[in-house]
Amino acid sequence: MKVKPANRTQSVQEYYFSQKLKQIDLMRKAGADIINLGIGSPDQAPSQATTDRLIEYAKKPGSHGYQSYIGIPALRAAFADWYKKYFGVVLNPDNEILPLIGSKEGIMHISMAFINPGDEVLIPDPGYPTYSSVTSIVGGIPRYYDLDEATGWLPDLEALESSGLDRVKLMWVNYPHMPTGTKGSARLFESLISFANKHSVLLCNDNPYSFILNDDYLSLLSVDGSKEVALELNSLSKSHNMAGWRVGMVAGHSDYITSILRVKSNVDSGMFLPIQMAAAEALNNPPEWYREINEVYHERRRRAEEIMDALRCSYDKSQTGLFVWGRIPDEIINCELYVEEILNNAGVFITPGFIFGRKGDRYIRISLCADINILNEAKNRIRNFINN
Repeated sequence: MKVKPANRTQSVQEYYFSQKLKQIDLMRKAGADIINLGIGSPDQAPSQATTDRLIEYAKKPGSHGYQSYIGIPALRAAFADWYKKYFGVVLNPDNEILPLIGSKEGIMHISMAFINPGDEVLIPDPGYPTYSSVTSIVGGIPRYYDLDEATGWLPDLEALESSGLDRVKLMWVNYPHMPTGTKGSARLFESLISFANKHSVLLCNDNPYSFILNDDYLSLLSVDGSKEVALELNSLSKSHNMAGWRVGMVAGHSDYITSILRVKSNVDSGMFLPIQMAAAEALNNPPEWYREINEVYHERRRRAEEIMDALRCSYDKSQTGLFVWGRIPDEIINCELYVEEILNNAGVFITPGFIFGRKGDRYIRISLCADINILNEAKNRIRNFINN
């Protein structure tokens, strides 16, 4: 190339799933029948009321212009009502909630708003890879903290304190946790807020899985004094089957929200009005709608556990979220190669845990975003692969 890309592009690689989807697409074009159990993209539909509201507003002539950078009042109010109803958290819709075009963009906006070059960011291992890549893009220094199965995939805050935190500006947490499915708890959140207060660290909880196979809804912002040191991201992608709609939010102290808005307002020009109105409608789904969605996931999890059994993996049956996370047998030398063998010989793609960090190296993850027939077929193929 005559013009070289910015140095920051050298600090990150193409997202693993982006690469893998290209590979799967090429395999399918070559005639292979590939079952993808790697990605958590909900295949069930949003509520009928949600799509009806989208259509209603898409037909209105005045719905197609630019929208406010802070989202329409109806959407902010719906998020506030949702948080009060399910999480017991009171948020001011005028200045403590900022709708986002998906919560993934919130990770970038928060990082750009608060991380200076050289600031350290505490990132869970295993954890969502975007925390690390975005930190590197904005010039921060990723600093990983280990989560271990033996300690329930919870952070060791005493060990972090003893390691020195002078350069730490921000800490990412994610409960219910992805990829392990570990639930949060009031006690955990209280200890995290105390830790953040003590060390003047901005604590960010990424909370998109709280409604999936879980009816114990918890928010970091429910802890007294949390708004002084904490932000929380949430999303309609998983909880409302709206991944492609790109609707999320960040909540917290109005001063933090103002700082994030300075970044966001220079990046996009607002969200399509019909999507905002539909999202507000989705947030009013009755409790039975969530129960019906989870009934489907409960049955799928049983089938995914059967796949884990076929692979002789160990796993925790109390996991929440869209996945089953399991430890591979000790005799398997290389998890990445093992997953590649399954893909090439059984035609089933399963996510290797190493993409979530060093502590995920001996694990695999199976998505529940496939119907029962597909999961059964995947199980049969894998059993044949194992037996042969």
